[in-house]
Amino acid sequence: MASRAEPLAALQDRIDAAAFAGAQLLTVPFLAQVGIRLDPHGLAAGRVAAVLGVELPGANRAVSLGGRRLLWLGPDEWLVLAADGEERALVGMLTDAVGLGGAVVDLSANRTGMDLSGPAARDVLATCCSLDFHPRAFATGHCAQTLIQKAGVLIDQRGDEAFLLLVRPSFAAYVAEWLIDGMAGVKADRAAV
Repeated sequence: MASRAEPLAALQDRIDAAAFAGAQLLTVPFLAQVGIRLDPHGLAAGRVAAVLGVELPGANRAVSLGGRRLLWLGPDEWLVLAADGEERALVGMLTDAVGLGGAVVDLSANRTGMDLSGPAARDVLATCCSLDFHPRAFATGHCAQTLIQKAGVLIDQRGDEAFLLLVRPSFAAYVAEWLIDGMAGVKADRAAV
């Protein structure tokens, strides 16, 4: 079996050096990611909700399912995140629940993850992303597909100061560089006050 390459391994020293009391960036290279497409009002949606133990979230929302996370991606599309190695079991379980009422696909190789956390995480994101990250606009349980500069990113706010960013592996270094620069800028701004 071929070993997997962590997309951000070459940047790990820079990522570690960028951390400060206000923000830390960690790589989350391997996650089970399973996509679901179905009619949210159809029978398959009810079966999937029963299997997962939670209703499918609405627009730009995410919910926790024990060690798993379910994110809304579009009117008929969701993404289940779980620990590495769970993809096969998830695909089997969800395929049985969906039946002919939709589609289930293993997307685990489609994106790599980065965890940005700390009291300055919102400020760091604001340096390179046009979303409004103020807590009134984007709070715990929100998710969005957006851009960090020109790279598509899925952002999941998991806690008051914790964001999971999912990006295609080919753009991971590009996004990480923007976040590293943002961390340096926010750190400098806070030191100047």
